[in-house]
Amino acid sequence: MLKLHPMSRRYFSQTLASLFPALGLVGFPSSSNADTPSLGISHTAEAIHQEVVIKASRKRVYEVLTDTEQFRKLSGGLSTEISREAGGTFSLFGGVITGRHIELVPGERIVQAWRSEWAPGEYSIARFVLKDQGSDTKIVFDHTGFPNGKAERLATGWNAHYWDGLAQYFAS
Repeated sequence: MLKLHPMSRRYFSQTLASLFPALGLVGFPSSSNADTPSLGISHTAEAIHQEVVIKASRKRVYEVLTDTEQFRKLSGGLSTEISREAGGTFSLFGGVITGRHIELVPGERIVQAWRSEWAPGEYSIARFVLKDQGSDTKIVFDHTGFPNGKAERLATGWNAHYWDGLAQYFAS
């Protein structure tokens, strides 16, 4: 009589996956990629995803993020210039942050080519999606394409200067 030994799904999947390259099946990773030409795809790129709830309407949050005078108050009075047009430029926090609006959908979405004091020509993409959360606004934020090694500092900055700043702005 044949006696079967129980096998975990993980073990089975790993064993099965290891057979594909040996059988010459294309599209499956092998344990050695030395023969595989590079496609130039980075699997180490950093990204920031944050979600925060602000006690204000989407309309009000959008206005603060796109209005020179309101953002200047949020930033503690630092020099601020913000175009209200897609394609227009912005300069925030005394010029430390600069960029251009890629897309502006009032009360819904802001997408920016965004940069800090990086090497010339280096821009990232900052995307703010505003969603109703009762009478409040949930900001679903994604930041990608920034220089490697900057994620922790940027994530801390978004919390301290944007999310905490918005919370304080609407609390007063």
